[in-house]
Amino acid sequence: MSTTITPIDRIRAASARRPGVRWTLRVLRWVLTLAVTFTGLLAVTFVIGRKVPIDPVLAVLGDRASASAYAAARIQLGLDKPLAEQFLIYVNAVLHGNLGVSLLTANPVLDDIRRVFPATLELATLATIAGVLVGVPLGVVAATRHNRWIDHVARFVGLIGSSVPVFWLGLMGLLLFYAKLHWVSGPGRLDPVFDGMVDARTGSLLVDSLIAGQWDVFFNALSHVALPAAILGYYSVAYLSRMTRSFMLEQLNQEYITTARAKGVPERRVVWVHAFGNIAVPLLTVIALSYSFLLEGSVLTEIVFAWPGIGSYLTGALLNADMNAVLGSTLVIGATFIALNLLTDALYRVFDPRAR
Repeated sequence: MSTTITPIDRIRAASARRPGVRWTLRVLRWVLTLAVTFTGLLAVTFVIGRKVPIDPVLAVLGDRASASAYAAARIQLGLDKPLAEQFLIYVNAVLHGNLGVSLLTANPVLDDIRRVFPATLELATLATIAGVLVGVPLGVVAATRHNRWIDHVARFVGLIGSSVPVFWLGLMGLLLFYAKLHWVSGPGRLDPVFDGMVDARTGSLLVDSLIAGQWDVFFNALSHVALPAAILGYYSVAYLSRMTRSFMLEQLNQEYITTARAKGVPERRVVWVHAFGNIAVPLLTVIALSYSFLLEGSVLTEIVFAWPGIGSYLTGALLNADMNAVLGSTLVIGATFIALNLLTDALYRVFDPRAR
């Protein structure tokens, strides 16, 4: 009985013999996945831009434009062409870094995003750090003391974080810690007196002020970012503690944990080496997803605290029908989400041999 060898079988056989071929195939698969996903993101943003009930021509010219000016602007924007051709033009423009011009600022949208995105990145990064440093240990301790008071506290923290709106918590935080106790500075990213004192090298005021040795600017920026980062960080703590607790409870009920305890392995080693070691990789995925959600979900926090990030920029663009800015911001946030997921997948394969 003869068997037919397909080209795929030949590629698999070659990859088994040559590790270089195997890694090349993995890289090609990743590139293909990235290309398909990014193309889908471009298609979604393009459809949104064409289907929203906002006429881009009227947004540029105003509702009192003449018929001739309207027709000329429509041709100039390429809206007279078939949708397929418009999509190809849109993809080509995005690949060349052209996201259009903002109607609000009259600047290229990409330049505006470069200016505002570091503020959101700084806020989400600090919130994620707080979530990891507090939420992960809280979830581990809650799992090891199941149904005790610390477990009830962890579940209560998770419940509040899942149910209380972030804008209400932000307003209450401003009322208590800023207006009443004066522990932190108010809305904004920096006091006006410190504007322009530090060159924007990284986009993070904390990092840039440290590089410049401007300690007064650093502490003022820290005072401004502390409360919004704490508010976002609380939601990160709630999510990460809940997921860590769930992962740990599952591992602590496994037979290898019972065997380790029966052999006299110290409880701290059982918990932090054996059990936590087995949840570290999936927990890494959860942390990356939490970070992605904070990047795209900090809109309300930025509005409450007048934080000049991409959330505030996107909201202003929506309220003023600035579709170039809306689509550009959506595209950048989506691309960031895709990049973080691909990075998480890569780290998963590095730290967990079973995923290879």
